[in-house]
Amino acid sequence: QVQLVESGGGLVQPGGSLRLSCAASGMTLSNTSLGWYRQAPGNQRESVAFISSGGTTNYANSVKGRFTISRDNAKNTVFLQMNNLRPEDTAVYYCNRPYPRFDWGQGTQVTVSS
Repeated sequence: QVQLVESGGGLVQPGGSLRLSCAASGMTLSNTSLGWYRQAPGNQRESVAFISSGGTTNYANSVKGRFTISRDNAKNTVFLQMNNLRPEDTAVYYCNRPYPRFDWGQGTQVTVSS
């Protein structure tokens, strides 16, 4: 069974940066696409960024130009570099495979506030 463990969240001021990590165990993920998702209070979970097994990336319009997704297949880990953070980026961030989904991890809280 695949376990996903997200980390790297925290409290940051607007304009600041954070780097999230998602470590997977139980399966080698080098041949699968991976994505980052987020869920703000009262909102549905939404997709943020994806990276294919070959390294092709795509992003939600709201984060394009500010966030960068990357992966380290040797470490079975996917990253999300978040720059120029805004208060509306505040959410719990999760990683997962687009389809079929694994069980969700616990996520990592990102709070952008002055």
